[in-house]
Amino acid sequence: MTYKEWFESHGKKHRAVMERLGHLSDDEVIAYFKFENMAEKEPGFCPLYQENKKCHDIEPLNCYLCACPNFRFDDNGFCKKEEKTVYSYCAIDSAEGGLFVSKDAIHQDCTRCSIPHREAYIKQHFKRDWFEVMADVYKISN
Repeated sequence: MTYKEWFESHGKKHRAVMERLGHLSDDEVIAYFKFENMAEKEPGFCPLYQENKKCHDIEPLNCYLCACPNFRFDDNGFCKKEEKTVYSYCAIDSAEGGLFVSKDAIHQDCTRCSIPHREAYIKQHFKRDWFEVMADVYKISN
């Protein structure tokens, strides 16, 4: 699955959940997206929920921003770096982030980063439309 395919698929799942939560306040929506609640009530939202496995080992883990607004991707690649194609990166160069480097590709590794999964961060960037929050992640002009 390409980044774009995942991005669009996840955004549709997010929109469907949000449509069911339209009657809740913003704070209630954010609370609903806590890992434990989502694993119970929205098992199809993330494949890890069925294994009761977290993508990040933090307490509490909030899944509202499953993808990070600071992530940038281009399935065609942004540029070459040391003969490898850069497909994704962190726009804020988070100290918690890293790189996955293969023979010919570089991808952002967000596994150690918890920034978008904290409620304080989510409240700063919250919008009911996930695609609006994620607007800078992927430019349609790609």
